[in-house]
Amino acid sequence: MFFSFGIKDIIDIVTVALLLYYFYRLMKESRSLNVFTGIIVFVIAWLFVSQVLEMRLLGSIMDKLVSVGVIGLIVLFKDEIRKFLYEIGERQRARKFINFFFRHGNEQQADKEAIMPIVWACMDMAKGKVGALIVIERATPLDDIVQTGELIDADVNKLLIENIFFKNSPLHDGAMIISKRRIKAAGCILPVSHNMDIPKEFGLRHRAALGISQASDAIAVVVSEETGRISAAIKGNFRLRLSAEDLESLLTKEMVIK
Repeated sequence: MFFSFGIKDIIDIVTVALLLYYFYRLMKESRSLNVFTGIIVFVIAWLFVSQVLEMRLLGSIMDKLVSVGVIGLIVLFKDEIRKFLYEIGERQRARKFINFFFRHGNEQQADKEAIMPIVWACMDMAKGKVGALIVIERATPLDDIVQTGELIDADVNKLLIENIFFKNSPLHDGAMIISKRRIKAAGCILPVSHNMDIPKEFGLRHRAALGISQASDAIAVVVSEETGRISAAIKGNFRLRLSAEDLESLLTKEMVIK
């Protein structure tokens, strides 16, 4: 058996090890590490009972638990599974590579013209400490989020953005969704992140921004109503205390206006 050990077996072992490591990291980030550890212990015990000790009765009971437990695990870890599958199918790098060679100059200029009103509006709202949450769609469609708010479908405009987030506006508490250089909707409801590592001084807007950046590849720009500071959430991470130049550079680099 030792001499039949080949390159395919090595690839098999390395692949399984990488998958286990990835799931370990994913569970650790979602604070489900104890559950993951319990599952690993149960699987090891199941293999030991059924394969080594060959205890048929206990092994058959554990077999049934495993077959039913798979469905339970899917329900329990639906968010982590969604994130795992999303990262597998994430097309951002390929899309950036294609755009680098095939994107026309007029489209890049149009992106620039759509980005600058967002930057200017955020700077003005930051000076007046007007709270705002702007979500910019990229590859992942946000149609379900758009349906939770009021449809607008207007050009990206500095004054329109500021009017929507004006304190007396009925839409100022929700999120604005921008897609394909258009303001699609405002007053939208976002999934809230339950990450316990978020600083306590961050409010619901920051949690919602982090939540949508974890559930999609969108970038969320936040203007704090308390401090007037500008932040951005992307891929589950915050970029804090952004200046106008920082925000413009970030949006341009990520090519968020599609």
